Amino acid sequence: MMEIELKLLIDPADVAAFRRHSLLKEYAIAKPRLQQLASVYFDTPDLYLWRNQMALRVRNAGKTWVQTLKGGGHMEAGLHQRDEWESGIGGPNPDLDALISQAKRDSEWKKILSIPALANRLEPVFTTRFRRTTWLLRFASGEEVELALDQGAVEHNAAQAPINEIELELKFGKPARLFDFALELQNSVPLRVGTLSKAERGYALYAPEPQAAIKAQRIRIPREMTVEQGFQAIVGNCLEQVQGNAIVVEHGSDEEGVHQMRVGIRRLRAALGLFREVAPCPSDLRADLGWLRTELGAARDWDVFSGGTLSSVTSANPEEKELAQLQQVAMDMARENRQRAAASVSSVRYSRLLLSLGGWVRGARWRGSAAQAEREVLDAGFETFAVKLLERSHRKLLKRGKRLSTATPPERHKVRIAAKKVRYSAEFFRSLYPAGQLRPYLKALTVLQDVLGRLNDTIVADVLLRRIAQMRPDQAQNAGFIEGYLAARVQKEVRKLGKPWRQFASLNVPKTTR
Repeated sequence: MMEIELKLLIDPADVAAFRRHSLLKEYAIAKPRLQQLASVYFDTPDLYLWRNQMALRVRNAGKTWVQTLKGGGHMEAGLHQRDEWESGIGGPNPDLDALISQAKRDSEWKKILSIPALANRLEPVFTTRFRRTTWLLRFASGEEVELALDQGAVEHNAAQAPINEIELELKFGKPARLFDFALELQNSVPLRVGTLSKAERGYALYAPEPQAAIKAQRIRIPREMTVEQGFQAIVGNCLEQVQGNAIVVEHGSDEEGVHQMRVGIRRLRAALGLFREVAPCPSDLRADLGWLRTELGAARDWDVFSGGTLSSVTSANPEEKELAQLQQVAMDMARENRQRAAASVSSVRYSRLLLSLGGWVRGARWRGSAAQAEREVLDAGFETFAVKLLERSHRKLLKRGKRLSTATPPERHKVRIAAKKVRYSAEFFRSLYPAGQLRPYLKALTVLQDVLGRLNDTIVADVLLRRIAQMRPDQAQNAGFIEGYLAARVQKEVRKLGKPWRQFASLNVPKTTR
């Protein structure tokens, strides 16, 4: 079966207020149930199950033993969806045969569980112990949700990680109601969206590794999808990248996490812009996305400036020893802005944005105000609509770039943004084209973007250099030297624009097979 669950984090200081929440009394259809739960997670010494995206636990609740296997799935705006198999067993050790019998014939899960001697290699890897309070809720709209408040810890040897979380598991109805209810709760209790499962936290204790930034995953959109389904798939993919990097950003030290989360926001905003005529995004969501983009953008700008732009200048001018002082100031500013970005991503406002986006996308809320013509477009086939969107973006870029060789910095910036939107569009719709057909088009876009990006980095550098000169007058002379050096570099980069622009402008938008 498929488990659909929204995970929220709660501060222990807010638990008492949460237990008294009026919404629990309003929607509960039975008294809350209290349990003391202990679960042992099993895997092989080389973590075979985890490497295959599976987590196996045996849970003891009083006199009963239950084994549960979870695998695959994905996360979107805090909503976890994954396959789940569960069975009662007679003791504290897993029974793989019982799980194998539940998996579909010839499924990947069945093959993984059926490898020889797997059962003999399983051993305990970590434990979770927590007190669970469970409420069964039923909403007026018909949805039934199991709400669990868990308080305890994940344990591995002497290491522990606290558990203070709320799980909203959909038992019946539409997933959008989970987001709505979480937002209602958040009005009076500062809940945050949870990214990591208990299993992920346990494995992090068992085999500690730094959280790695993730890039956008390729989207596969079947031709039979409607416009609305394709839009939901694209937005879901963007949200996966955003939230997948949030935990990296929260740690405040990884530049790549900030970069990839910012890319996720840009892709999301590009998708919302592409489909704005049939699925207009509410103004409050656009405003909060703008806020998050600004917070991440400041951190990214200082990272690129201190670690990229200034490093190249100091390397090219080794005799200018005092430039290292300015670079250290920039590195300090970069660290401060990463910390600010981390605070933003850890905030209730960020969680509220995710929950609001999740409810809007899952509930297809744009339909409420859509005219009949718009609804017909939403229900039409995705391919024709997507190709028209890409062609329109392509034409807009060609128009903006007509006088690129003599363009002012603001005009070049508009071309860069237009090129970025075309690239995101092409990547969104890539699965509609035969394998490799979009590669030359995307390559030409990438080369053009690289040159425009370097020019933009120089413009940003000028702004940050002036800021440093204001904050640190002792660095004004160094800032002036670097500004002059970068101005000369701009002229060289502008002269390089002609060739990549001509190569791109000579291309047409590729055709799909139909």
